[in-house]
Amino acid sequence: MTTKHGPITNSFKVVKKTRRGGKQNKSPTPPPAERGDDVFRTTREEELQKLRQFDLDWRFGPCTGISRLQRWDRAQLHGLEPPEEIRYLLLQTHTDA
Repeated sequence: MTTKHGPITNSFKVVKKTRRGGKQNKSPTPPPAERGDDVFRTTREEELQKLRQFDLDWRFGPCTGISRLQRWDRAQLHGLEPPEEIRYLLLQTHTDA
């Protein structure tokens, strides 16, 4: 029979690995954003959220293959009463994703 030895970790020498490049200096954190920029970003995010809700609302018809403004116009033509706020946002931003 074989004799019982300790765990395998006792058989090998422990070698600490050296770091590549030595110590790295951390860069300073950037200054906080201005309050005005946060207000603009929040407003823009709210507008995009309203447009997404319009995209997901099937009461105004399918949204594939046409722009948001075309979909809004089609819904208005068929008397589905889409929100005027959406039309205002679409005309204001000129970005139709």
